[in-house]
Amino acid sequence: MSNFSSDAQFRTQGVGASHDTSPVKKGSWLSRNYFFSSSLVIFGCTVIGFSDNLLTDVGQPSNSDPKFIIHGLFCFAWMMLLVVQTHFIRQQNVAAHRSMGKFFGAVAAGVLLSTWYIQFQRFESWGDTFFLSKTNIIFISSYGALVIAAFLNRRRPELHKRLIFLATLYMLGPIVDRVGGNTGISPYVTNPVIWNGMFLSFFVYDWKVRKGIHPITYLGYLWFWAVWAIAIFS
Repeated sequence: MSNFSSDAQFRTQGVGASHDTSPVKKGSWLSRNYFFSSSLVIFGCTVIGFSDNLLTDVGQPSNSDPKFIIHGLFCFAWMMLLVVQTHFIRQQNVAAHRSMGKFFGAVAAGVLLSTWYIQFQRFESWGDTFFLSKTNIIFISSYGALVIAAFLNRRRPELHKRLIFLATLYMLGPIVDRVGGNTGISPYVTNPVIWNGMFLSFFVYDWKVRKGIHPITYLGYLWFWAVWAIAIFS
């Protein structure tokens, strides 16, 4: 399902070429490696964020709670698939990429449903909900909508890969919070630094590779800040 192509590679394959007419700088390092490298960064943040569950505090109560175990497995599977899928495209192994993509739908459904279950299990009213929990609810719902949109646009690689990447950025909330907790840095520092850093890299990629900013990039960033405003002021 996930279709993180290098910009030039899918054109040589002839897939989706009729849909993508914007100028692309072919053969650049960013074009070949951006999504794979970004996936490694996100996966690294995931490992750091949950290093206590995985390594340093395996006896904590959440490690024996079925809902957290199931949720963690689905989220970890998504991040691993993201790295594998971007690697396949980086290696121009389109057949393996498409074959592995079949698992993405089931994993995405698991991520969405398990997150909703955890969030709404303790939900009483919107006004009484902590603002970070509000952002998680909106972002994970946005993640689900973006994954569906990516599936519907799987033959349009320029659009598809951005939808999947943006969906992944929207599910990073608990991860960036925990990166702070496990590194001794305040989540109020790691949260904006990591999230804004990833979005900034997205803008740089577009500018360097496409010589312009893709609408998914700037609309996704605007929605990111709109969600924070909704969560804080509602």
